[in-house]
Amino acid sequence: MVNKSLAVGLVIGAAAAGTMGAVAGYRMLAAPSGAQVISAKELTKTVKTPRQDCHDEQVTHTKAPKDQDRLVGTGVGAVVGGLLGSRIGGGNTRIVTGLAGAAAGGYAGNKIEQKVQKGDTYTTTEQRCVTVYDSHEESRGYEVEYMLDGKRHHVHMDHDPGKEIPVRDGQIVTDSEGHGPEGHSS
Repeated sequence: MVNKSLAVGLVIGAAAAGTMGAVAGYRMLAAPSGAQVISAKELTKTVKTPRQDCHDEQVTHTKAPKDQDRLVGTGVGAVVGGLLGSRIGGGNTRIVTGLAGAAAGGYAGNKIEQKVQKGDTYTTTEQRCVTVYDSHEESRGYEVEYMLDGKRHHVHMDHDPGKEIPVRDGQIVTDSEGHGPEGHSS
């Protein structure tokens, strides 16, 4: 006859061993099959592409004067000024006022013709272009930090690995074809 305490002990021991085995088996099945990813930081590069931005613009030009020295305006002003000046006073005074009138009229005529020439304009439509830059971000991969065998490592990957990096023969598998690390690890 088997002692009742021994039988109870054997049953409890068997149950405990079975439970421990089940927990250990579950842990093995639930254990990660790869390296745990701690962080995956996307690396980007700004790419600038130049292009021409053109628009039509109204431009006002001053016509080139036919009489650059404004001799016509000066001459007409001098004649009119001299005639008006000579009507003032009498005798020799008329000569002096005529000369002063001619000088003042010549100056005034010159300035009037200059103003007329500056106002002689025409408008054209011209295309104006400037270089502008369109920019966008391009991915340069991911800087990944992961844990493998209790140690931290870094690797550069071309894609986001998610929460885990597959491991084969103690090495991480970084690409879809099952090859080893493509970057550095430390």
